[in-house]
Amino acid sequence: MASSSSTTGTPSNTLLLRRQLTELMKHPVEGFSAGLVDENNLYEWEVMIIGPPDTLYEGGFFKARLSFPPDFPIQPPKMKFITPMWHPNIYSDGVVCISILHPPGEDQYGYEDSGERWLPVHTIESILLSVISLLSSDKPNLDSPANVDAAKEVRENFPAYKKKVRRLVRQSAEEAFD
Repeated sequence: MASSSSTTGTPSNTLLLRRQLTELMKHPVEGFSAGLVDENNLYEWEVMIIGPPDTLYEGGFFKARLSFPPDFPIQPPKMKFITPMWHPNIYSDGVVCISILHPPGEDQYGYEDSGERWLPVHTIESILLSVISLLSSDKPNLDSPANVDAAKEVRENFPAYKKKVRRLVRQSAEEAFD
């Protein structure tokens, strides 16, 4: 019995996504929550990341989407913040740019080792913990920025960068409780 819908994917990856969702529901991980955008679609997840304590992002509530490709877990999901973000490793449209979300294989630009890139053993938990780690670093990585303007501001005027991030954190907290 073959499926005709492209959003249904393969039985093994829907099983894997359902198992990871169930695991996160049973054993929530501190720092984020995750669930489906729509009960009938395992390929679109809604995520809420809580700003890590003792960081610029502390007190923030950041909404994001995880979109899984039909060939997951061979290929990584895409992650995009819906809450406005200001970070060198997050594109201005909210798309997260971290090694763990880059397709497997060699980096054509030589910035990443293939072991840092996507591997099918990664879980939703490991992805989200990587993003929390990204937000937790005192000074963001500026090697190959996704948001050149944010990277430039980190380099040239760190106090202004911090001020902008804190303003976005306050906005995110206000919107979370509206």
